[in-house]
Amino acid sequence: MKVLVTVKRVIDYNVKIRVKPDGSDVDLTNVKMAVNPFCEIAVEEAVRLKEKGIASEIVVVSVGASEAQEQLRTALALGADRAILVESTANTESLNVAKLLAKVVEQEQPSLVIMGKQAIDSDNNQTGQMLAALCDMPQATFASEVSVADNSVTVTREIDGGLQTLSLQLPAIVTTDLRLNEPRYASLPNIMKAKRKPLATVTPDELGVTLSAHTQLLGVNPPSQRSAGVKVKSVAELVDKLKNEAKVI
Repeated sequence: MKVLVTVKRVIDYNVKIRVKPDGSDVDLTNVKMAVNPFCEIAVEEAVRLKEKGIASEIVVVSVGASEAQEQLRTALALGADRAILVESTANTESLNVAKLLAKVVEQEQPSLVIMGKQAIDSDNNQTGQMLAALCDMPQATFASEVSVADNSVTVTREIDGGLQTLSLQLPAIVTTDLRLNEPRYASLPNIMKAKRKPLATVTPDELGVTLSAHTQLLGVNPPSQRSAGVKVKSVAELVDKLKNEAKVI
């Protein structure tokens, strides 16, 4: 069984985000980049399926600039077999990415597509659902447990009221939640081996996809600074401040 996993290049979650002085976008100058944490979980789940003898090949794919090869090599070091980069500096909004991934799915014909439920930069939580619609494949989002057997995948997902279990016929698309697993660290020997694993590069034109902008970024503003806390001498003063200053009661 072939498993296709999507990987996105994002700012490392430990980095404090800086906004450009003109407020046009996030400042990426000399910023450490990493694999999107939810995508790491997706890669880990695919590797575990291969270790169980369920998956026979893991293909990782990313959409973005040539620098995204670094994150694909990281995924290869974690256990993926080969990688595909859809190289584009154009607008990589959710629908455009879903259209490109749909073409990759059409070419690769995977039995299972595993994706992070969202990226920590755009935070849209859209691409997996859009890809499922474009490919006309069943989907299960926010997976906290995945089991594959008898040409079907059983997914336990978290909902407001508790847990929901879905059974999907393969091929299918699954998006991962935080509690699905804990990604492993890449060992030095695997990092060295990843340098020799195949990484193919294609363009949107080669896939027959014309990218067009459906949204426009108007500006980026940092969150407002929180004011310092104050001490009160009595409950009456606390109630007064909550009522007249904070206006929460």
